Amino acid sequence: MNDIIGGKSAVAAPAVKWLVVDEDSGGQRLDNFLLRHLKGVPKTHVYRIIRSGEVRINKGRCSPESRVQPGDEVRLPPLRLSGKAADKAVRPPPGREFPILFEDAHLLAIDKPAGVAVHGGSGVSFGVIEQLRQARPQARWLELVHRLDRETSGILLVAQKRTALKNLQDQFRERETGKTYLALVRGDWPARLKVIDQPLHKYLLADGERRVKLTHPDDPDGLRSITLVKVAQRLQGCTLLEVTIKTGRTHQIRVHLASQGHPIAGDDKYGDFEWNKTLQKQALRRMFLHAWRLEFNHPATGQRMALQAELPADLQHHLSHVQLPTPTI
Repeated sequence: MNDIIGGKSAVAAPAVKWLVVDEDSGGQRLDNFLLRHLKGVPKTHVYRIIRSGEVRINKGRCSPESRVQPGDEVRLPPLRLSGKAADKAVRPPPGREFPILFEDAHLLAIDKPAGVAVHGGSGVSFGVIEQLRQARPQARWLELVHRLDRETSGILLVAQKRTALKNLQDQFRERETGKTYLALVRGDWPARLKVIDQPLHKYLLADGERRVKLTHPDDPDGLRSITLVKVAQRLQGCTLLEVTIKTGRTHQIRVHLASQGHPIAGDDKYGDFEWNKTLQKQALRRMFLHAWRLEFNHPATGQRMALQAELPADLQHHLSHVQLPTPTI
């Protein structure tokens, strides 16, 4: 793509380019389609040219959410990048494989480590999906089915066919999947509190960072959010929870648990910052939230799948150093 994105080695000036959507890309969101084809171009730059109207589909204006169809012609403006942006554009992300929980021709399930974003953007040059594509140049199709926060470890699904992507995303949207996390929270979680049904509202801080807060049911921008909670173990000064989400809202588990006075250990956005400092001295370096179990129907066969990713070593190590007063019955 050097002729499109330019860079220090380019001889000719950047020019308008046209991409023709192939069969495998039909139905994809425009932003995802461009991010796949403009590998290395900063995500913020891709969104900027879409929103400015410089990107067109069949000569018509479009938005990041627009869906491309086979045969569509997508106009790309001259992409003049300089300095650090140009260096990033011509330097591909490092290829990387991740621990595989399941793989076939339709989908790939990996055990994502904490500290790795699922995709580039918001100050992150690349994430899991870009590294997978670089490690698997022969793969014709690799797309994220859903997302995990950067500091959350555990099960992440990647589609290897367009039909699988649509089927699996439909299952997530229709709440046909079962997603259960393990979370360590401050204090003694009340046994009676098993369901949190409170709407959430997304907003931005002054620096543009995304945050979420509880809101009231009449808020037109609020999204109904349902979280089911089960006590797994009562520990010294904290509780290990099995948390199942019926809705997949941004930061849902973190905000819902914190709203009940029981923030997640190590949460640097919604947590107890003084407690976090103590935990860091005990070698807990990140948020204790792990995507533990995932159930869904296989997109091709319809067979019910049940995947599980065991707690990673750092979280297991922390639990082993917490005194257990009595097991939960």
